Order: sequence, then structure tokens, then C-alpha cells
Amino acid sequence: MIFVSCNQAHEHVADAINPQDSASMMTSYGVNTLISDSGVIKYRIVTERWDVNTVKNPSRWEFMKGIFFEQFDELLHVQAYIQADTAWYYDQQRLWKLRGRVNIRNVNGVVYTSNELYWDGLRHEFYSTEFSRIVTPERTLEGSYFRSDENMSHYLVTNSKGSFLASDMSGESSDGASQPDTSSTPDSVYVRPAVVKHAASR
Repeated sequence: MIFVSCNQAHEHVADAINPQDSASMMTSYGVNTLISDSGVIKYRIVTERWDVNTVKNPSRWEFMKGIFFEQFDELLHVQAYIQADTAWYYDQQRLWKLRGRVNIRNVNGVVYTSNELYWDGLRHEFYSTEFSRIVTPERTLEGSYFRSDENMSHYLVTNSKGSFLASDMSGESSDGASQPDTSSTPDSVYVRPAVVKHAASR
């Protein structure tokens, strides 16, 4: 007598892959490259690792090992240095998110530090809702909200503290131009570049 045993076949299926678990479409190591905008070289990017992921929504570039920028003018003169421990670039929104020891230095002697900073390429501005510190040859400011143009020449700091020029707190600068009224924003300082001779502290 022969006994035949039959086992029911089982289909082995792996768990579904969620978009947030998707792997990068491209990974590059030891990157030192130039980035152009409308055919004009604007930046140099230096990073240990660069991941490009077009599967995640929104699609993005990821720099998990840190990033360093050089920003150029039309004559390829360096205008600023930007670095951060990690960064994400959302290409559809043209938005950078920089995190961890964010530092910016430009040719005008401005030094900016924070733990998080957004860089909007469509509006050409920086902004942060984290504690920020900005140091210029004339003043030092600290606050919990920061917004600025890309040149760091016009900026707004709220809930601020630090040392200021006398013209920062008056209605007009030394060249006679009126400044925006910030009285509706408590503890805010709008800074317009001006050449003044008197300094005061707050």
C-alpha cells in the first residue's frame, strides 16, 4: 500500500512597499558639481552623498551626509557660502530645507546660524521658524522667526533681542528713506541697510 501525501501550495508574497520606504533612483558619492539656472552658473554643491528620489511624493534630492554651497554672481565671483548637516531639495517647489548647524556667510560680512532654514527658490528668500542668529558688521540679532532676501540685505527678525543701530529703531534711515512700519508685529525688527554714525543697544 502506497500512501501519497499532498501539501497545499502556498504563495509567498512580500509586504507591499510604501512610497516612504522607496529606494533612491540615483545615488552619487563624493560630489563636487556646478548648478546652473536659466543657463547661468549659480552654485557649486559639494557633498559626500547625493540621493535623487523621484518615487516619493513630492520628489526630492536628499543630502544626508551634509552639504556645502558656493553662491556665484554673473561673473562667477563667490557671493556666499552655505552649509548644513543635512538637506532636502523638493524640485517641483524649488524649495530647500536645511537642517543641523546651518551656516551662511556672505561677502558683506553677514553671518547667519540656525538649526533649520528654508530656502525658497521661487520667491528668492530664506525663512525659519527656529531660533536664528544673524551677525553683521553693525549689529547682532537673535529671534524665533527669520525672513530675508537671498542676499541677506533686507531681513525681518521677530521676538528678537540683541544690539542695534540707532536708525533700526527710528522711522527712517540716515539716507532719509522711510522704513516699513513694524509696530503691528510685536518684538519685531525690520532691518534696512543704512550708513549711520551713532549706535545704541537694546
